[in-house]
Amino acid sequence: MRKIYLSFILLFCLGTSVMTAQERIPEVEELLKKMSLEEKIGQLNLLTPGGGIATGAVVSEDVETKIKAGNVGGLFGVSGPEKIRIAQEFAVNDTRLGIPLLIGSDVIHGYKTTYPIPLGTASSWDMDLTKELAQMAAKEATADGINWNFSPMVDIARDPRWGRIAEGAGEDPYLGSQIAKAVVKGYQGDDLTKPETMLATVKHFALYGAAEAGRDYNTVDMSRLRMFNEYFPPYKAAIDANVASVMSSFNDVDGIPASGNKWLLTDILRDRWGFDGFVVSDYTSVNEMIAHGLGDLQAVSALSLKAGLDMDMVGEGFLTTLSKSVKEGKVSEEEITTAARRILEAKHKLGLFEDPYRYLDNDRPEADILTKENRALARKAAIRSFVLLKKHNNTLPLAKNAKIALIGPLANNKNNMLGTWAPTGNPDLSVPILEGFKNVAPNAKIQYAKGANISNDTSFAKKVNVFGERIAISDKSPDALLKEALDIAKTSDVIVAVVGEATEMSGEGASRTDITIPASQKRLIKELSKTGKPVVLLLMSGRPLDISEEMQLPVSILQIWHPGVEAGNAVADVVFGDYNPSGKLTATWPRNVGQVPVYYSMKITGRPAPTSEFAKFKTNYLDAPNSPLLPFGYGLSYTIFEYSDVKASSTEFTAYGSIELSATLTNTGNFDGEEVVQLYIRDKVRSVTPPGKELKGFQKISLKKGESKTVTFKVTAEDLKFYNSQLEHVFEPGEFEFFIAGSSDSEFKGSFTLK
Repeated sequence: MRKIYLSFILLFCLGTSVMTAQERIPEVEELLKKMSLEEKIGQLNLLTPGGGIATGAVVSEDVETKIKAGNVGGLFGVSGPEKIRIAQEFAVNDTRLGIPLLIGSDVIHGYKTTYPIPLGTASSWDMDLTKELAQMAAKEATADGINWNFSPMVDIARDPRWGRIAEGAGEDPYLGSQIAKAVVKGYQGDDLTKPETMLATVKHFALYGAAEAGRDYNTVDMSRLRMFNEYFPPYKAAIDANVASVMSSFNDVDGIPASGNKWLLTDILRDRWGFDGFVVSDYTSVNEMIAHGLGDLQAVSALSLKAGLDMDMVGEGFLTTLSKSVKEGKVSEEEITTAARRILEAKHKLGLFEDPYRYLDNDRPEADILTKENRALARKAAIRSFVLLKKHNNTLPLAKNAKIALIGPLANNKNNMLGTWAPTGNPDLSVPILEGFKNVAPNAKIQYAKGANISNDTSFAKKVNVFGERIAISDKSPDALLKEALDIAKTSDVIVAVVGEATEMSGEGASRTDITIPASQKRLIKELSKTGKPVVLLLMSGRPLDISEEMQLPVSILQIWHPGVEAGNAVADVVFGDYNPSGKLTATWPRNVGQVPVYYSMKITGRPAPTSEFAKFKTNYLDAPNSPLLPFGYGLSYTIFEYSDVKASSTEFTAYGSIELSATLTNTGNFDGEEVVQLYIRDKVRSVTPPGKELKGFQKISLKKGESKTVTFKVTAEDLKFYNSQLEHVFEPGEFEFFIAGSSDSEFKGSFTLK
């Protein structure tokens, strides 16, 4: 039997997490003694007066009356110092105990100054930038009176059919954990009483990204071994970064909806991980447990409270049933007191008891929101998020005096620049691609034509346009639109086509079984590629797409996601060579939807597929390779990076030591550039089947043309841990293989032994 090293930290936490919970706050304890049962229940109620994007049919009624009655602990969907001051004054001046409100919002990728969707920002692999963006978002949101953010979303997602893949960091637990920590620290800073910081909320706990068939809100079923090794790490990273609150997910886990799942909300979150903040439900998820089949509103509300849920978002099940449940002995007042304590402690952390109006400075919105500096940061984030998917004949970058045919339904379209889940952003303030080209390359001769509708399917457009006119179908016929595009292409040096998804074709409630580019745009792309002119596709989407056909065409492809308010300027910066693209994919792109789920760290089976020819009775397809179209970590550059001298500092090390793994990176091309250097390791033999490879480190390196640098990663036994079949966090001695490269599809280059 192999010797197994247990994590002493884990054992310590398991035995002491309850005892090491934060010391009780005297002011909160004194307040709790004064509170009636009804006042405590009121603190557990989160309402919205409406006006923002709701993810359900429910909007709270008689909000003012309920605040004055002490029946509200927090609000969301309201912003601006003047409006919030009115609500806060109701709570402070018109209730018996004057307890201030939490004011929440979904600030997912920027507040007013929107930056790229999270899947795009993650593609920068830049943790300093990620933290800086969260700081900027917090500064803007708090300037508008908001002190609590429903972000970050850290759900691991390996199914591009799921629309909410746009809101997370992709498929990898290691990268997702680094991003989770950076975002939490960016929002919360080091002192939550500072008026430019806010409570962060890690969501959705748990496993929401693994919804069956990629269909939003669907059930989730997986082994606990997979939960701990592949899906839990980013949530835990946020907890370790002291995130203030956790949001439960819509899905069930082990047959119990997350909002009423005691194993998740108490056994794991509090007892195992030591979380001492508060848990809020997702939008009406408590009420939705009725549809799950767990009972009526009183039953599911009691179940949720006892499971460890502290605050009910919008559904009002706590408000309307908990008092009755106490009388009937179904919940105890002590359980309600515990939940109320957690809400009050969060308000204390924000300094709201000291100053309920701390976030309500009428001068701050103009001084802190949509500033020149903020827009510059959003532009910087966007250019670093873009991923060069294909280079053809070195078409990119373009000359700034080129004759350009700018074509496509997304080329001059403000409505689709911000991306999904940007309810606080204003599309009218965004810079479309056409405007950005003119700003960055004023000497270029640019002709524009729409060329095609985003989709010709009116039924599909109606579904997408729930939150606005994201898909506009022209009065002109598809043939007429195409002719206009081909006519301007004839008189141009190069064609730039901006194609892909509208904003609400991804995001919440936007699952797709067909993840190709819509047929209307496919036709446009094919016809443009036949002109003989150089063609650049600027691909906009909120998910990995099936672009297997487009990759075969004589075109260059730059993935630009949904870039945010500075979209056009940022795209032009890259297209015209002011910045060399450096983004890398954080989610695998499939050859077709039939491969899904496909991800880089898939396990090696007992009948692995051959690397060359097809073989019967192996784990492969009859009609497609196992390999994806584009692997995790992939991304090209205008220059060329070469890796050499990949080595380990030693052949072995012990559990108390470390080893250095290194490679030499050389820029052999004609442009200065940045490269994300990635370290992957495989445990060759262990007590549970290992992934084929795992990301264990990355560094973003800047090199001038002709320059070389040695990139070194320090690895300890802690980095080699995994959860075994007893859910113990361990490392095991043995041989490990590794490689250092620019994407996950490289070959192993070296090995070392942990003694």
